[in-house]
Amino acid sequence: MKKNLFLLVVLLLSAISVAAQDVKSRTELPSTNIPGYEYPRLDTERCAYFRFYAPEVSKLQVDCCGKKYNMQKDTEGFWTVKTEPLVVGFHYYFLIVDGVSVVDPSSYTFFGCCRMASGIEVPEGREGDYYRPQQDVKHGQVRSCTYYSDTKKEFRRCMVYTPAEYETNMKKRYPVLYLQHGMGENETGWATQGCMQHIMDNLIAAEQCVPMLVVMDSGDVEAPFQPRPGKDVNEERALYGKSFYGVILDDLIPMIDHTFRTYTDREHRAMAGLSWGGHQTFATTLPNLDKFSYIGGFSGAIFGLDVKTCYNGVFADAGSFNKKVHYLFLGCGTEEQFGTKRLVDSLHEIGINAVYYESQGTGHEWLTWRRCLREFLPNLFRN
Repeated sequence: MKKNLFLLVVLLLSAISVAAQDVKSRTELPSTNIPGYEYPRLDTERCAYFRFYAPEVSKLQVDCCGKKYNMQKDTEGFWTVKTEPLVVGFHYYFLIVDGVSVVDPSSYTFFGCCRMASGIEVPEGREGDYYRPQQDVKHGQVRSCTYYSDTKKEFRRCMVYTPAEYETNMKKRYPVLYLQHGMGENETGWATQGCMQHIMDNLIAAEQCVPMLVVMDSGDVEAPFQPRPGKDVNEERALYGKSFYGVILDDLIPMIDHTFRTYTDREHRAMAGLSWGGHQTFATTLPNLDKFSYIGGFSGAIFGLDVKTCYNGVFADAGSFNKKVHYLFLGCGTEEQFGTKRLVDSLHEIGINAVYYESQGTGHEWLTWRRCLREFLPNLFRN
């Protein structure tokens, strides 16, 4: 009897081992795994496979792309699950261990969802090469810069992309794009999740955009939006990240112009942002067209605008606006409902030159915003 039980256990463990090897043989590691970790994995159908050793845990789930997957534990204490096919691009995910949401120790972490999160990159084909580093392309740098903000009485950090030629062409000055992240993210998002430096390098190498600096700072929206009890939600929303407006105008732009070789006039300054960063872009640039001449919103959280009266009537004189703003870009994914097309149509009706772009098959996610950035950049600083 004991011998039969022993043989059964051996056969069971052997079957488990064979199943694990089978998964490995037909799957690949995503680029977001920490080196040395064999899971998660992706198959050709873009299904993700997760496997963890946690013998003392009573319930384990994977929370990925808005869906929670229950994992199953084997006799050795390994938990496994296979997801449904995932959309290409970058996605945050979490483990839920006995009801507590934590990051996966196998994955690099990224600041998103108002916290550190695990991430999984579901690869595109060759069409995604524009945001991947290429061997035959010169690479710029993304620098971490600390500065003091008189507006907030605190030290802050911004990330600054400089093109490859910045280090060798010491007499040249450069235009600047201020590029903002979304709600619940921070100044690292565009370089880590968004791959903006590779997008810049590849476009510059192909002579599809001019060399420029890209500055990414915290929009002061890392914490969740929490309106105060009894207050008007719309008024509370207007206060969310409001401290950033003084920072960018009074601290950040002067620091960048003092520290780097930049052009300091409005003709050589642009701003764009994704989601809430799009909202902040409108709120920063439209009242200050003496400082900006290129504007972009990627899935911008720009709702309920009366385009004839908003921002002190900035759109009321279409001729004047079109002379001042050389390029106004608004893009979104086809699978999201952010009202971008409706806003562009209302601007067109009053004569405003606004360019509309749709990312096919994507929602409110980083692949949409990578594509928007690729479309936006070639149109900057061409005048």
